[in-house]
This record gives sequence, structure tokens and C-alpha cells, in this order.
Amino acid sequence: MIVVLKPNITKRQENAVIKEVEKLGYKPRVLRGVARTVIAAIGDERTHASLETLIAWPQVESVMPVQKRYKLVSREAHPGNTIIEVRNVSIGGRKFHVMAGPCSVENEKQLMQTAQAVKAAGASILRGGAFKPRTSPYEFQGLGEKGLKLLAKARQETGLPIITELLSEQHVDCVAEYADILQ
Repeated sequence: MIVVLKPNITKRQENAVIKEVEKLGYKPRVLRGVARTVIAAIGDERTHASLETLIAWPQVESVMPVQKRYKLVSREAHPGNTIIEVRNVSIGGRKFHVMAGPCSVENEKQLMQTAQAVKAAGASILRGGAFKPRTSPYEFQGLGEKGLKLLAKARQETGLPIITELLSEQHVDCVAEYADILQ
């Protein structure tokens, strides 16, 4: 990681950053320039805590990783576009897609009206929650499979593929039976 300090900071502020870099398991190498000081934090970014939280410190101008994250999906590893076909929609490349719909599928009328409005507004995918995570067992938990069936009906009426959330691995088969994209 490269930590760039703001100009005109005190030695005490610089030392605080150096101590934090060491505390997180890196070896700091301080490079003092004419206008700025840079700290090269030496260490494996995959196994050490992230220094990106230092960006919130008032004396830090920027924090840049040296090792790239998400290497398998980077342009270096895969320079071409990845296009995923979902029913009649090609996701990827240069086209931007809007996935819209109700947070929670509550009833057929609500979903069908929303699906028509989503399509009319230009969205290419309908989203809706059939299973809802709640902190209280007394709150609406979603319609479950009934909600999935309503989403499938909305897809049939609008032609829009559907995406919905999956809250538990025990629901994978059920959700996959109805949804085009599992979230």
C-alpha cells in the first residue's frame, strides 16, 4: 500500500500514521519529497489488515493498493467483455441495465402495476423480494414461494427477466425454479 500524506503536516501526525501502519502488520518505508511525504507500507495486502481506513485521517491525502484486488475479473486477466445472457437481455459490455421493482412483493395487483411501470420506464429487468429479512418474527417476512410465482407471472406478462434475493441456502432450488437471477 502507498499512503500519501498531506503537505505541511507535523512530525507528530506523520509518526501517528507510521505507528498505525506498523500496528496493522506492515513495514513502513518513509519517502520524503519536496512537497509531500509518502509511506510505502511493505507487506502482503492479502494477509494484512487494510490500510484504506487511513483515508479518514486528517493528515492522509490518499491510500492506494499496490496489489490489485479482484484479479480474476480484472481487465489484465480477461481483456474482453463478459456478456451474460439472461432470457432476452445481454448483461455486460457497454449497455447499461436498470433492474427495478418493489422491495417486497406484497400482492398481485401491486406487483403487476409495478412491473408495467418498470417496463414503461425503460428498465430491462424486474426485481422484487419474495423472502424478506426482518429483525422481528412479527414483521412481514415476504410471501415466499407465492411471491416467486407472482414474479414469474409478471415476467410472463411483461417479458422482463426477474431477479430476487436469496436469504438461505435451503431456498436455492425453490428460488432458482422461478427466478432468472439469484441475488
